Amino acid sequence: MKYAIIGAGGCLGFFLEKAGKETVVIPILNIYGTGGRLQKKLPELTVSDGCIYVSANILEPGVILQHGKILRVVFGARKPEEETEKMREVAKDMASDEMEVVLSENIRRDAMVKFSYVSPIGAAGLYCNAVAADFQREGEQREMFKALIREITALSHAMGIEFEEDLVERNLKILASLSPEATTSMQRDVMEGKRSEMDGLVYEVVRMGREYKVSMPQYEKAAACFREQGIL
Repeated sequence: MKYAIIGAGGCLGFFLEKAGKETVVIPILNIYGTGGRLQKKLPELTVSDGCIYVSANILEPGVILQHGKILRVVFGARKPEEETEKMREVAKDMASDEMEVVLSENIRRDAMVKFSYVSPIGAAGLYCNAVAADFQREGEQREMFKALIREITALSHAMGIEFEEDLVERNLKILASLSPEATTSMQRDVMEGKRSEMDGLVYEVVRMGREYKVSMPQYEKAAACFREQGIL
């Protein structure tokens, strides 16, 4: 097996049975830093970091409904010197007319750019019990979303990650393109009583803020609320 892409609901055990020493594992989960954590558990394999840009949901078991045409996978080695020829081969093999594939030269930054949207919108959406339309107009919900993005930006700077664009402005543009009734997968999972990404999208951010000594008042507020509700 040349590569294994692990997304939400991916069965890692199945892939590992077929993996060889040259297998490249590409996590595309919403949780920041998944690749680094997996690498420690899979020392004989090459595990990149990565993310995916797609709008889709599970229509029924075995059927995924994609909304719109965007389908973009970004992955790369955490350190430039760790990039391998196999990664470059995988990037070429995956690319198609339907999917854009980017082998990132700075995956820590590029993965954090994606995280700077999914984490704040997930936290704010659930905390405010809001849909996209609530964030698309001026008000408390939109201000909370912006504040959460700024906290992610401050955390990133403390981690040594710098950006080439204003993340608040970038993410507001993404938000403006959504259907007014749109919600996040974390919101839907929590409301339906399913296992959610709460720990990685919210609680882990609070832990990272404390580790890097960055003030995260909005994340602290949201996390305290979710814990009171028993959301895991």
